[in-house]
Amino acid sequence: MADVLIVERTDGVATLTLNRPETMNSLSVELKQALGTAVDAVARDPSVRAVVITGAGRGFCVGQDLREHAALLESGDPAPLSTVTQHYNPVISTLAAMPKPVIAAVNGMAAGAGAGIAFACDFRLASAGAGFLIAFANVGLSLDSGVSWTLPRLVGAARATALCLLAEPVSADAALEMGLVNAVVEPDRLTAAAQELAGRLAAGPTSAYAAIKASMAFGATASLEETLAREAELQKAMGATDDHRNATAAFLAKQQPVFTGR
Repeated sequence: MADVLIVERTDGVATLTLNRPETMNSLSVELKQALGTAVDAVARDPSVRAVVITGAGRGFCVGQDLREHAALLESGDPAPLSTVTQHYNPVISTLAAMPKPVIAAVNGMAAGAGAGIAFACDFRLASAGAGFLIAFANVGLSLDSGVSWTLPRLVGAARATALCLLAEPVSADAALEMGLVNAVVEPDRLTAAAQELAGRLAAGPTSAYAAIKASMAFGATASLEETLAREAELQKAMGATDDHRNATAAFLAKQQPVFTGR
C-alpha cells in the first residue's frame, strides 16, 4: 500500500505530498495523523529551510474523508467528533507558526479543511485548473482548520462571510483577483514554480523570515505600543545573527550575501 503522505527533502526544501489521489486526497484519520507528524518534524528540522505542501493526482485536498467519517458516526465511534482538536488544530497551529516559509502548491480543488491547510501557508500558488470551496455549510457544519482566522485576513470579513455561507466554488482566476492566492500558473508549471520559490526562500535569511512571521502574527492582535516593543525585541535578536553581519558586509562590498539561517 502506498504511503498516504510522501515526504521528500532536497536542498533545504521539504515537500509534503498528500497521497490519496483516488479520493482527491481527502483526509482520512491515517493521513491526518501522518500530516501532523510530518509538519511537526519539518518545523523542528534545522536542515529544512522551506516547505512545500501539494497533492497527488488531480486534487489538492477536498477536506475530511466523509465516507470514513460517516462510517465512524454510524458505528457510534466518538473519534469523528474530536478530530478538530486532535488533528486539525495542531496541524494548522504548526503551519501558521512554522519558523520557515511554507508554500501551498494547489494543484486542484482545495475544499473544507483542504482549503484551511492552504490558507495557513505563507504562499499559495494555484494551478490554472485549481479551485477553492469553503464547503462546511454544505454538510451542516461550522468552520474548522483555522478558516475563521485565516480567510478574513486574506480577503476581508465581508468576502469571507459570503464564501463561507454560500459555499460556492472559487476558480483559480477569481482567487487571484481577490488575493486568495499569490499566483496562478499553468498546470505543467506548478511543481517547478513552487520548487523555484521554495529554493529561493531556502537560500534566504531563514532566521529573519521566522522573526518576520512572528512579528506579523504578534501585531495582528496587539496594540501599536506592544507591537513596537516586540519589533525591537526581534530586531535586536536578528541584529546579533551571522546572517545580518555577513549580509551587511556583503552589501558594503557590493557582493551577494550568503545566508545560513544563523
